[in-house]
Amino acid sequence: MKLAVATRNPGKLAEYRRMLGSLGFEVQELDEAGVPATVSLPEEADNFDDNARSKAVALQVLTGGWALGDDSGLEVDALGGAPGVYSARYAGVEERGAARDRANLDKLLGELEATGDELRTARFVCVIVLVGPGGRSVTARGTCEGRIIRTPRGHNGFGYDPVFVPTGYRRTMAELGMDEKNTISHRGRALAALVDELKRRGEGAGLTG
Repeated sequence: MKLAVATRNPGKLAEYRRMLGSLGFEVQELDEAGVPATVSLPEEADNFDDNARSKAVALQVLTGGWALGDDSGLEVDALGGAPGVYSARYAGVEERGAARDRANLDKLLGELEATGDELRTARFVCVIVLVGPGGRSVTARGTCEGRIIRTPRGHNGFGYDPVFVPTGYRRTMAELGMDEKNTISHRGRALAALVDELKRRGEGAGLTG
């Protein structure tokens, strides 16, 4: 079953393909789903839930099939929950990929420079909204608690992964293997909650079969 995902982020897309492929979904990023690069999906809300829903609904209208929108980010307690929904564009850098990730990390670490290690608690948050023909939708949320370290470590992740150490771990998200990361990540937990909700509603077989 084809499932259009509202992203052009290669790291995020890889996670969804690994997690959803075994369930029978043929995950398509925006180009594969026929959405031109000139089309921007709405992402103007100040909370994860509304951003995820607006992207999923807009993508479903464009494709006519099943569509998935998500919004995710990092909430740092010492920064009042920032960067939050602005995580991907925290530093205001227009470039995508490694350059933007580096700028965002530099800004975050600079703002936390005077913050003691015991106060550097944070969490990754992900909200997923799945929308299908006829207006059916399912919403799921996942979080991963942890802390922000002072020096980036690891090369297996993207975004803020190199400075985020999950609770109970000594390695950063970027130092974990993909299978281990998917088990504890905010996106992995949101996806698990999504599957559970589909099963509870009795819709799982219809969506994944």
